[in-house]
Amino acid sequence: MRSFWSEPFLWIHLAGLAALPLFLELCWVGLAVGDPLLPVWLELVLVASVGIAPILWMQLIRPFDIFSILALAIKPEQLTPKQRRILSLFNTPANRFVAICAAVFMLWVLWQIYRAAPVAASVAFFPPGWRLAGLLLAGWAFLASNLFLQVPVAVLRVLLTSEAVFAKTEPYPVERIPQDFTMPGWQVNQILPLVTTEPE
Repeated sequence: MRSFWSEPFLWIHLAGLAALPLFLELCWVGLAVGDPLLPVWLELVLVASVGIAPILWMQLIRPFDIFSILALAIKPEQLTPKQRRILSLFNTPANRFVAICAAVFMLWVLWQIYRAAPVAASVAFFPPGWRLAGLLLAGWAFLASNLFLQVPVAVLRVLLTSEAVFAKTEPYPVERIPQDFTMPGWQVNQILPLVTTEPE
């Protein structure tokens, strides 16, 4: 087992993949509300833009800091050298390529969901005249779907890094973490009680 596999934050965010089907189903139900108000291509562009663009931009420009849960993030100065090496692996061209591939895949998934949307009309949350509300639900759910795909696939790519490559990876500079990574929520010294954040 690779030494960095013991980092629980990797597995917590990889497990987020389990939420993907739920949000895709919500997107499907949202698209099933009523008849299209706009041309099919335009509705697809709107939902895809809301769902894909913000998350893809984040992963390409300021990758998600996995040392965070919900509204809490560990302060950069509290991260161990091993944790900062893990961050270095997230900010690489390989992870950006994975993010682009995941976005293309989700665009294809959205097209399949849109085509199958009439099947879910009987379980739609809103009456047929509320197409706009359905599109809003679909856009929000597709945004969450992309988040719960992009972060886990980035984690998976890091988990597949060899021990030799990890050992040669330089810890990410503490002072650059806030500007180079997306750190959601309040910054705290510690989140998980069993995870030490003291310098190694």
